[in-house]
Amino acid sequence: MSEKDLEFGDEFEFATRAVRAGQVRTNEGEHSEPIFTTSSFVFASAAEAAARFSGEQPGNIYSRFTNPTVRTFEQRLASLEGAECCVATASGMAAITATVLGLLKTGDHIVSSRSIFGSTTVLLNNIIDKLGIKTSYVELSNLSAWEQAITSETKLLFVETPSNPLTELVDIAALADIAHKHGCLLAVDNCFCTPALQRPIELGADIVIHSATKYIDGQGRCMGGAVCGTAEVVGDGVYGFLRSAGPSMSAFNAWVFLKGLETLAIRMKAHSAGALELALWLEQQPEVKCVYYPGLESHPQHELAKTQQSDFGGLLSFELNGGKEEGWRLIDATKLLSITANLGDTKSTITHPASTTHGRLTPELRTEAGISDGLIRIAVGLESIEDIKTDILRGMR
Repeated sequence: MSEKDLEFGDEFEFATRAVRAGQVRTNEGEHSEPIFTTSSFVFASAAEAAARFSGEQPGNIYSRFTNPTVRTFEQRLASLEGAECCVATASGMAAITATVLGLLKTGDHIVSSRSIFGSTTVLLNNIIDKLGIKTSYVELSNLSAWEQAITSETKLLFVETPSNPLTELVDIAALADIAHKHGCLLAVDNCFCTPALQRPIELGADIVIHSATKYIDGQGRCMGGAVCGTAEVVGDGVYGFLRSAGPSMSAFNAWVFLKGLETLAIRMKAHSAGALELALWLEQQPEVKCVYYPGLESHPQHELAKTQQSDFGGLLSFELNGGKEEGWRLIDATKLLSITANLGDTKSTITHPASTTHGRLTPELRTEAGISDGLIRIAVGLESIEDIKTDILRGMR
């Protein structure tokens, strides 16, 4: 058996699959994965074209929904998540949209954690709601609240764990049991841990969603998203939506994400180590009221994080004793940290969630989600932690 014929299943370690899975070399014998920058593909005959379009014969048709570079990325990420298949999308928000619209219909109901990305809340409330798909919100970690919110119309439970920006967690296995008892699907946004630190499907989740823009890329270069799950759910419903609606990932972006996956395991270890060191330091600063990071023993779900994650990730937030004025002053005083709402980069980023990522929410919704005016979020990159500490101190003293 040649290397191009190998199937990189669970007999290979994570790091090996992150580098090798999904690649099929062409007759050119390339070592790195090629970028297929073509909109369409040529058929040998009219009969072959008809067979491809009807689904009777597998193969490339049109890059909106079949592209070899994108397919390599999908197969590699599916392998890392332990999923049967993966559908790549143009962004993380496109991945959520494709999941909801590909699987639900008018009259269906979603139960979501209220501790989710602000744009996701806006999507569900302002756009999905117009289609007659309603959403109820519950406290992330309150399993009783999840079960009580489920109705006969509920088809999907949606959760981020850890959440953005407060790093709250839910017991994925327990929530999966609740979902399945009521005939619902459980979708987990795994953006902040990635499969390097957490594998929700192994814990019972049906669907895993990613913003590949974040840690999968790892250097803040491209937009992309992904939905992982079973062939029946994702390979049929979500893929069917993508094929017709077209929120597709480009071949170039897929190639960038492939390169990101190759270093994902070592980067996530480094992000996690740096974030823990910074979180411990922040807890000692008199200007800081509270630090939110699952790696801290003070985190209310520290033990759960140790159980369902292999490490604690690179995202943390902290609340200042003051409010918006103090928060903005600290952010503006930094010279090293990048003031941007993106995360997962080698460069550390800092933002004020109440006026950026969650700024479109009403004050009441921000309060319910625990987003105070004094909250600061940092996504720890790969710089020296001592330099990051020095940079933060510029705005504290």
